[in-house]
Formats: sequence, structure tokens, C-alpha cells
Amino acid sequence: MNRYSLTHLTDSILLHDLKALVAQDRATTGTLLAHLAEVDARKLYLPAAHPSMYSYCVHELRLSEDAAFKRIQAARTARLFPVIFAALADGRLHLAAVCLLAPHLTPDNADELLTAAAHQSKAGLEQLLARRFPRPDVPAQVQPLSPALTLDAGQPPPGVVAQLAPGQVEPHAPGPVEAPAPRPTVAALAPQRFALQLTIGQGTYEKLQYAQALLGHQLAPSDLPTLLDRALDALIGQLERRKFAATSRPRRRRPSADARHVPAAVRREGPACGGCPERDGGQCTFVSAAGRRCPARSRLEFDHVEPVARGGRATVGQVRLLCRAHNEHAAECAFGAGFMSQKREAAQQAAEEKRLRAAAAERERARAAAAAAEARARAAEEARVRAAAEEVVPWLRALGLRADEARQAAARCEAIPEAPLEERVRCALSCYARPARGRAVPIPRLLTRPTNAAVRAGVRNEAAIEVAISSHMNPG
Repeated sequence: MNRYSLTHLTDSILLHDLKALVAQDRATTGTLLAHLAEVDARKLYLPAAHPSMYSYCVHELRLSEDAAFKRIQAARTARLFPVIFAALADGRLHLAAVCLLAPHLTPDNADELLTAAAHQSKAGLEQLLARRFPRPDVPAQVQPLSPALTLDAGQPPPGVVAQLAPGQVEPHAPGPVEAPAPRPTVAALAPQRFALQLTIGQGTYEKLQYAQALLGHQLAPSDLPTLLDRALDALIGQLERRKFAATSRPRRRRPSADARHVPAAVRREGPACGGCPERDGGQCTFVSAAGRRCPARSRLEFDHVEPVARGGRATVGQVRLLCRAHNEHAAECAFGAGFMSQKREAAQQAAEEKRLRAAAAERERARAAAAAAEARARAAEEARVRAAAEEVVPWLRALGLRADEARQAAARCEAIPEAPLEERVRCALSCYARPARGRAVPIPRLLTRPTNAAVRAGVRNEAAIEVAISSHMNPG
């Protein structure tokens, strides 16, 4: 009998069994998350040759990427707030709710927020979080859209499969809608054939055009796959030289005094170092007890088989390539988890202190630079003011003032360096005008010559100064 054929069940029994199975699934979900949280806390994925809990869930437990991500996030949140396990088991919360609540939960608000979120749908919970933790409005923008990005209401964007659910889903707003911005994707099309789609900036586009121009005699402008392949070959060669010291002409180097230093020759020739892709494929070399090799190809680090603290040397046979997670796992196996935890905390504290010292030094450099810039600006302003005053001195000398008198008088116009020259000369000579109380003030020799009609007529000193300036600076 086919256990999945339920046509023989009555309606009441079918509904009863469905509710029982949903309750059982909720209880199983709570227990499952508790197991995931404990495996994650103990890092049991590392001995199984997985670099992360996510890799373990996807490749070992055969969960989908989305299911693994949600369950790991929910498990870690529930480990911090254990009441979530019971809430998931009895149906007060669902996985989506836990993932939405996770960024906002704190020891102070956890009880109240979890109570308010009980039995809420995803949409209702989003509104609850919007009220509790409001975010600023998005900025108003008006942007031109190309015709290719303008779609009729209800029309799916290019490359997006139409609605699969039965019935019709009303659009959010009538009229044209904007297609979502495409994200970079690599999709398999056929055996050994992939589609690459991405958006590039103006600078990258100009580099692409320049590369096409340089290869114009070898490649057609439309042959972008070959151009990309050549660019990746050049980049990979550069990165291999940097990480694995790959070179066709090795040079002898002096041995380093640092015992942790891995010489370039070891990085090139080590049988487990990844310098030769056909040897290990640039992959973590950790192998589990069951014979499974870690699939990690990123964040790879050189590790001493015999720890340096125990006399290990960086030789060809004593250096291996591990991902960061298995490198730390190997250290914990050698020295103990507690010891390595203390070392990591000390290293983090030292790094934080170094960062704070660097930030303080940067602030001090910024203050010194600002002070120097202010001093330069102040010196430049003073020089400009002095230059404006010095420009007046020759004219005062031409009007009959001695050198010391001219400099003393020119100092009066330092307050108006932007004024025209004639106005500055007039300001400098204002000290020779008759004061309000009628005391005698020395008058320059040029202003007291008998040929000066204004003086012969006995006019006031102000008028004599005006006539002298006008006649001297505007002889025509």
C-alpha cells in the first residue's frame, strides 16, 4: 500500500492527522535547532572536514542553501535566548519570525518582544518591528529609466519566470513598474557552459574597451569570453606569485629569523601547499576520519604540521595548506581549546589596542596637519596684508614722506588690504589731516610746496591731501 496515497481517509481523519503532523513538525523543528546550535557551539563540523556550519548543513545534512541559512541563524539566536526553542515547538513562533527578530533581541527586551511576536505572521511581525524600531525614510529620488527597464504592470522582468501560483496576483500599483536591478549571477546553461551576468561601472567599462583595443588584432570586439579568460589567467598568475611565490626563475633568499616565516621555496615546492594546482587544486588539505577532504578554497593559510612552539620548522614536508577554520582547529587539538581561546582573546585585545593607538596617532596627525594648514593660511594672510601695505609705501614716498614716515603711515591701511590702491593711499595719509580739536599735524613736504594751489588758498589739510593724490596719481 502506498503510504502517500490518502484517498481512503475520511475528511475528519485527514484534518486530524494533518494537525497532528504539523504539531509534530514544530516539535521536531525545535529539537533540530537545539541539535544544530550544540553542534555549532562545539564546532563538530571541523572534524567532519567542513570549514563552517553552513557547509556542513548543505553538504553533509543535504539542506538547501536557504534552509541551512535560516536554521543556523535561528539556532544561534535560540541558543542565546533558549525560550525560543519552546516557542518554536508549540507554534508561537516560526522560523521566519526568529530570523526577523534576531537582529533586535537583547537581554533587556527579549521577553517582551518575544511575547509581542507570538502568533504573528511575517507581515504582521514586520509592521511590529517597524513600530518598535523605526527606520528613517528613504530619500526621494527621480531617476531616468531606459525603455528596457520599464515594464507594463504585471509583466515579469526579462529572465524572471512568471508567477507559478494559481490565481492572479494584483500589482502593487497600476501603470509601469521598474524592474529590479539584476544581481551578478553565474548560471549553468549546459555541460561545461555557464552564463555570466553582471553590471560594471564606467571605469571598468573603459578598461574593457582599452583591453579590446589592445587585442584588436587578435580578438573580435564581440569575443568577450576569450578576453575574460585571458584577464583571469593574468590575474591568477599575479595572485599565485603573491601567495605561493610561483615563478619560473626562483632566487636564493636569506633565511628569515622568524620561525613562523614560510620561505618562498617551500611555498612553491611543498607537496601540500597549493603552489602547484595539479597537486591539490588549491584546496584545504584537512581530511576527516571518514576520508572526506575539506572543500574550502578560500581563506587558505600555511600551517606547520609540527607547531612552531614545539620546534616545528618551515620545510617542504612540514608545511601544509589549511583553511582558517581548520588551522584554528589544528591549534586547538595541539594546545587545547581553552589555551587557544585565551590566545585569541589576547590577540584581539592587542589588535584593538593597536587600532586605538593608530586611530589616536591618526587624529594627532590630522590635528597637526590642520594646525599647520591654519598656520600657513595665517602666514599667507599676513604676507598678503604686508604686501598690500608695502605697495602703498612708494606712493607715499613720492608724495614727500620720509621712509620711516611712509612705513608708519602705510601700517594704517593693513586693515583694508582688499581696497583699491588710491583708497589705501588716502587711508595712510589720513593721519596728516587736521584733527577735530585743531592741533597742528605735520604735513608732507609735497603738500606744503608754494605751487600747491590748495595750500596757497589756505584750505584744510584734507582738501590738500585730496588735491595732491589726484594730481599725483592721475596726472592727466
